Parts: sequence; structure tokens; C-alpha cells
Amino acid sequence: MKRALPALICVVVVAAVLVALPFVLSDYDTYLVGEVGIFFIGILGLNILTGYTGQISIGHGAFMAIGGYTAAIMSRDHQTNLIYGTLLAFAICFVVGLLFGLPALRLSGAYLALATFALAVSIPQLPLKWSTFLGGSLGASASSKPTHLLGWSLPGVAALSNRWIYGFAWTCAAILLLLAWLILRGRVGRAFRAVRDSEIAAAASGVEIGLYKTLAFGISAAFCGVAGAIFVMGQNGFAQGDEFSVILSLELLIGVAVAGLGSLWGILVGAAFVGLLPNLSTNLPHLGGHQDVIYGLAVIVVMLVLPGGFAGLLARLRLFGRA
Repeated sequence: MKRALPALICVVVVAAVLVALPFVLSDYDTYLVGEVGIFFIGILGLNILTGYTGQISIGHGAFMAIGGYTAAIMSRDHQTNLIYGTLLAFAICFVVGLLFGLPALRLSGAYLALATFALAVSIPQLPLKWSTFLGGSLGASASSKPTHLLGWSLPGVAALSNRWIYGFAWTCAAILLLLAWLILRGRVGRAFRAVRDSEIAAAASGVEIGLYKTLAFGISAAFCGVAGAIFVMGQNGFAQGDEFSVILSLELLIGVAVAGLGSLWGILVGAAFVGLLPNLSTNLPHLGGHQDVIYGLAVIVVMLVLPGGFAGLLARLRLFGRA
């Protein structure tokens, strides 16, 4: 109990800060921190796959695209609200993740990374193939930006503001973080870590390798689907393939590395890094269009200074405190 108390205090403090932020930030800054919440969900999902089962993916932006298009199309064709669109994105991406996870069982290491890379390249191109349904290069747009969350309209609100999107994103992040914690602390989580550490030893212990590797793909894809749905509905319900390029998948992987593989403690830092750093580097004076260079250098510096990510830094600090 004494060991868990500091962690509980940290969680409460962070939650209190996140609740207070939209009331003190500008509308634009609220939008940016809301995007951090969206990245938090996507990085959390990818960390379940890469950090806890050891399966490298550089294609999870594709699942965000599927979730985003699902939410936009359901809003456009069936006038679903934000809650229903997000739940449907979760379910569809879970199934798609399972289906992709089955053939991926035959792959590992660089071969799996290349397969997921192909997914990241191909999925955003599908709207060009089925332009009638998915909108082509112009994208798919919801009937209007959602004005309701649970089926009733928000009084006096013409469209969901950045504050509402912020609240919804971080509420979903909290729910999915709790869900991930429950999954990872139980039998499924132990099986994930066993597969990551040694597939041979896991199989000898009775762990069904194929089942848990596929399940990890499904769970991580579902989390990214939620992130994609919130991202699109926060962009006036507009989904476009260019928003889900390979760069997005790489940003998710960078966020996982900055957070620390196989840990939930650093995800907020990883999400803030990929969500805020590009904007901060853009606003720095006298860069002359070299923002991408600054971003890349920052990634390199963080990886050199914190090879285990923020979670690794926390682990070293705990060891130092006990010494």
C-alpha cells in the first residue's frame, strides 16, 4: 500500500491538472493539448503491441485512418453522435487488427515492420480507389461537426468546441488507460510479456503464442481507431487520407520510444513530445523553415539521453532513491 501511494498521488495530480487546463488555456492551446490526448490513446495502443508483446509496427496510423473514416461516414450517412461513432471505430478496428494479426503471425522483426509499413502506405490510398464512398482526394466529411455527445444537443452550442473535444479525448484516454492497466496486470498481460521475453519459453509454459500475438494486434488497433475517430470529429468531421500518412505512424512509434517500451508511466510524456514539439519548433524564431530538422534532432537527443525512454528514467530514479 505504501509503495502504491506515491503512484496514486501522481495520477490524481495529473488528472487535476488536465481537468483545470481548458479553463486557463486559450482556445488554440486547448486544441493542442486535446491533440496530445489523442496521441496518448494511439501511443497507449501501440505500446501494448510493441512494448508488451515485442511486435514492431510502423503502420498504426492506418488504424487511425480506419477509425477516422468510420466516424465520419457514420456521421454523414447515419447521423451518429460522437459516442456511437467512437465505439463503432473501436469495434471495427479491433476486428481489422485481428484479421491483420493472423497473417502477421508468420512474420517477426524487420519483416513484420515492413508488412505494417505497407499497411500504412496502402490504407490512406483506399479513398482514391473508392472515391464515391470515401470521398477520394477531397476526403469524407460528416454531415456537420457533431453538436451532441450522448444523443442530446448541447444548449446554445452550434458545434462542439475545442473544449468539448478536449474533454472527450482525455475522458477516453482515462477510460482506455484503466482498461489497458486491467488487461496488462492480469493473465493476458503476463502472457504478452512472456511472448515478448521469449516465445520458446512462453510456448513451453503453455502460452498460446498465436492467440496472444493476434489479440495484441486487435487491442492496439482498437485503441488507435478511437484516436482516429476523435481526431477526425475534432476536425469538423472531415477525414482525408493525407492526414494519416506514414509520418503519423512514425510519430506514434517515436512516442512509444520516448515514453518507454513496456510501461504505462511515460505515455503522457511521449504524447506531449510528438503532439507539442512540432508546433513549438514551428513557433521558434529564426529557424527559416528548418522545423523538421529541429524535430529530428530533438528525437535523436532524447534517444541518446534517455535510451529507455521516460519510463527508464523513472526506474533509474527509483533505484537511486533506494541507494
